[in-house]
Amino acid sequence: MEENSVVADLVNRAKIAVRRIENYTQEQIDDVCRAIAWEVYNDENVERLARLAVENSGMGVYEDKVKKHKGKIMGVISDVTGPDAKSVGVIERDEARGITKYAKPVGVVGALCPVTNPTATPGSNAVSILKGRNAVIFAPHPRSKKASALAVEFMRNGLKKVGAPEDLIQVIEEPSVELSSRLMAAVDMVVATGGGPMVKAAYSSGTPSLGVGPGNACAIVAEDADADDVAAKIFMSKTFDNATSCSSENSLVIHNSLYGKLIAALEKLGSYVVNDKERDSLKSVMWKEDKSGHMAINPVIVCRSAEKIAGEAGLAMPSGVKIIIVAGEREIEKDLFAREKLSPVLTVYRFDAFDEAMSILIRLTDNYGTGHSCGIHTFKKEYIDRLGSTMRSSRILVRQPMAQGNGGAFFNGMPSTVTLGCGTWGGNSTTENINYRHFINVTWLSEPVDRKRPTDDEMWGDFFKKYGK
Repeated sequence: MEENSVVADLVNRAKIAVRRIENYTQEQIDDVCRAIAWEVYNDENVERLARLAVENSGMGVYEDKVKKHKGKIMGVISDVTGPDAKSVGVIERDEARGITKYAKPVGVVGALCPVTNPTATPGSNAVSILKGRNAVIFAPHPRSKKASALAVEFMRNGLKKVGAPEDLIQVIEEPSVELSSRLMAAVDMVVATGGGPMVKAAYSSGTPSLGVGPGNACAIVAEDADADDVAAKIFMSKTFDNATSCSSENSLVIHNSLYGKLIAALEKLGSYVVNDKERDSLKSVMWKEDKSGHMAINPVIVCRSAEKIAGEAGLAMPSGVKIIIVAGEREIEKDLFAREKLSPVLTVYRFDAFDEAMSILIRLTDNYGTGHSCGIHTFKKEYIDRLGSTMRSSRILVRQPMAQGNGGAFFNGMPSTVTLGCGTWGGNSTTENINYRHFINVTWLSEPVDRKRPTDDEMWGDFFKKYGK
């Protein structure tokens, strides 16, 4: 079948499916969400998906992918079936303003999936998308197409169980750049979870799109932090699934008074600090010049274990090491280790005064990953407020592991998602965690109300007293 025909057939089937559920009640659509969520949550299916994801992509850790599935799907289904999670009919009524809001579907959504997360991403996104009575067509990465297709197969089984049309969830079985481009042009909305070129293509498609920005999660460790607690959280976050998450910490900015204790705690857990010579060897392996002459991350090391990366770089590390620690250079903008590394390699910086820490953090995130996220380990309210009011970051986590927390967790109140908006800072249309609310159109119905029109003096009286007319 020609490429045009492949996409046209998928979209046509999706539109028919959407029409069949246009009169579903909130209860019916929530049952649909529970049905597909269970298929990518139950142990038997999740274990198959996690194993196939690792086999297909060569990335990540089987056990962690199981945990990721369980955590993400439970988080999303909990969000979309909560008592206030309305997506059908009247979702809000403001009597004083005479405003009633009605939720409507956006239609057929084209969803691009990354090779780093080929099964939990379609699972989580499908639940959020179908919550709005929409259909979704997934365009997986070619290297992980079998894993993504299996996730879709499981979810279609769930649709069948509740009598919903199976074509609400479909997948491009033999994905390509051309097919993805045609899909983006043919659907009603695009959600792109993946690298910069993928997101740029989505925004250039002419179709309303939601995308993510490049990550470079960095965190400050202030002088009042608990070094052992910080080490445990950083180690959990940085080692999880071999750092496939864009929220995995890439750099720590550590107060001098805690530096030695924190590094020692990380070493005790299974980290290795490289010397200058080893740093150079590591750098030569981790980045290679691409076709355009720019230094780009070497695919050989992406989401691989610390031992695998050390072997590529010829480093003689002790066995069992899970994180490689590198000292950051002060010329942040010229240091490749200051960027996102998509690997269990952690860069560390030292500071004495908090202003210095802020300067380093701002330079790190402005140099790479603007708008994504940052974090801080402190109990000092003034430090936390400084970050909140200053950083050009869409999410700031306080005393939390960022890989687990940025996309929502049961230890914070962030919306559960696998798609993190980075705002205009990161070239995105929103700073929010993408959730079901982004996949509904809302009609505002306005009825007449009696509103008092203010006088000129009420509006400008104090202003004129200060500045005159």
